Amino acid sequence: MPALTSTEHTARITWLGRVADSTADLRSASLQDTALTFAGMPGEFHGGETRPACSRVAALYPRGTVIANTRQLSIVSTEELAQIAQDMGLEALDPRWIGASMVVEGIADFSHLPPSSRLQGPDGASMVVDMQNRPCLLPAKVIEAECPGKGRAFKRAAEGRRGVTAWVEREGRLALGDTVRLFIPDQRAWALQG
Repeated sequence: MPALTSTEHTARITWLGRVADSTADLRSASLQDTALTFAGMPGEFHGGETRPACSRVAALYPRGTVIANTRQLSIVSTEELAQIAQDMGLEALDPRWIGASMVVEGIADFSHLPPSSRLQGPDGASMVVDMQNRPCLLPAKVIEAECPGKGRAFKRAAEGRRGVTAWVEREGRLALGDTVRLFIPDQRAWALQG
């Protein structure tokens, strides 16, 4: 049996975006389609084959250490964005406000996909799920600017629903309306032995 198993689960791409420079503005600019290269999306601030280590890997490396970039893309689901918005008392949560690269619709519990799962587009372009994307305060600032009084609620509302980070395993193109298929690792859940 192969190490990756095809599933019947698919999702439709409902939104694509690119962040030019998150130090200046986290907001994504929407796209109709995009290339995916081994460095991620062309022109994406979070792209590149390597990146400096951040607080997420502080247990492993000093901040700034050059490491492989497994955070090229931020993928969220339509369903979880709706849940976050509802918990925040908003009609909707614009994916631009949270710096999303892609929004997909149709895979339940999307933020909890197993690490090393693959999402593959129609032409074979493939993205590898690194891990769940933890909510941080950067989107809260943008949301507060767009919807005064609501930004502080983001981090709590997005817990366990912030989507996943991913990196490009096979180059190709993606467009709005494309369907991506989910492949999952063939392994039992890890169990901590006392």
